[in-house]
Amino acid sequence: MVMTEVEQYLLTEEPYYRPVGNEVELFEAAYEARMPLILKGPTGSGKTRFVEYMAWRLGKALITVACNEDMTASDLVGRFLLDAAGTRWQDGPLTTAARYGAICYLDEVVEARQDTTVVIHALTDARRMLPLDRKGELVRAHPDFLLVLSYNPGYQSVLKDLKQSTKQRFGALDFTYPDHDVEVEIVAHESGVDAATADRLVAIAARARNLKGHGLDEGISTRMLIHAARLVVRGVDPTTACQVALVAPITDDPDMRDALKAAVAASF
Repeated sequence: MVMTEVEQYLLTEEPYYRPVGNEVELFEAAYEARMPLILKGPTGSGKTRFVEYMAWRLGKALITVACNEDMTASDLVGRFLLDAAGTRWQDGPLTTAARYGAICYLDEVVEARQDTTVVIHALTDARRMLPLDRKGELVRAHPDFLLVLSYNPGYQSVLKDLKQSTKQRFGALDFTYPDHDVEVEIVAHESGVDAATADRLVAIAARARNLKGHGLDEGISTRMLIHAARLVVRGVDPTTACQVALVAPITDDPDMRDALKAAVAASF
């Protein structure tokens, strides 16, 4: 059987996601209303996993785009390509999602140039359409299409932020790191480490997050804790696992490293 355009983007297994509030219900309501969403929160706080879980829960295909500063509008909507048969049009990920009814997730959208992100405007208001100017086609969004963006507000600046004309087309869900007990549950589930070790790792993260803005640009994320826990499960000494997965990646400042190592020593 030949796959349809979006069947390859359907998730075949349920992604693990531990709700921390009413975000699941809010996303479902937004999807029913076809209201595009922005997920705002620090790196590694579960935004991408949440979108994956919601796509699975809703039974919809998910097309993810990792945005970067070199991404052009053509990377999103498509371009003409040359092959042995001549010139042919190739839909980009945004066009594919809009045409066939997938959820399109633009991850860390502020990394893209502002002249690139304006192509989403006509898709995120009552028109729900995507003009393909180079092809001379107007794609009307499939009824199942939804656009979801994410970014980390901690890194935004006047020069690197979404325009107000873009922001006001979306609803927004705020993400942060889970409460201590919930984060322990997540780390233990995702890594297979015992609850006591997970508890110690989360305690280290809590201390590190208090240093944000006082030498650290960002705190230790849940994702980093899972990395450390997976090393421990594989027999790495917890102190060494923390050095590799928590301390070394997050800072090169000697004083900050000493402060983080002290937090590790206090827990292990």
